[in-house]
Amino acid sequence: MLKEKATERIILGIDPGTSVMGFGLVKEVKTQVDLICMGVVKLDHLDDHPDKLKHIFEKTVTLIDQYHPDCLAIEAPFYGKNIQVMLKLGRAQGVAMAAALSRNLPIFEYSPRKIKQSITGNGNAGKEQVAAMLKTLLKFTESPEFLDATDGLAVAVCHSFQKMTSGGGNKKNYTGWDAFAKDNVKRIK
Repeated sequence: MLKEKATERIILGIDPGTSVMGFGLVKEVKTQVDLICMGVVKLDHLDDHPDKLKHIFEKTVTLIDQYHPDCLAIEAPFYGKNIQVMLKLGRAQGVAMAAALSRNLPIFEYSPRKIKQSITGNGNAGKEQVAAMLKTLLKFTESPEFLDATDGLAVAVCHSFQKMTSGGGNKKNYTGWDAFAKDNVKRIK
């Protein structure tokens, strides 16, 4: 299992998408979180799904090589009415995760609801509310062309907040059901 740095770290957050992939990078020093950058990777000009996946992989590797993050935080695909859309989003997420793994980065996955709850206090918040709260938290004024950029940034900030709210003591944070189940075999029947 890959480990993160303890006192200072750079977090790459990704909101995977097959039309637009949002990303954000933050630097965390103790409890201070500062914006490094945010942006989008536009994919809607590509018609072929495998080409989009290749582009996601290459852009994610480029971000990792340029900014040297200590981990990747990524939004989990949500279940919607269209199973084909969910499958495509899952592939986009998997390719971004593969890019991180190719650079030995630990990966943390968060549900859209968890991200919104972490940033705004409301798991049902809209993209605009998340963007507005991030502007306040990270003290930036520019509005990105696409809210996907602030969505990617929100994933990075959410991951930073998880460390801060855990208190650093013996409380264990789990990144998913599999990790929880592995550590709590006797509690699961």
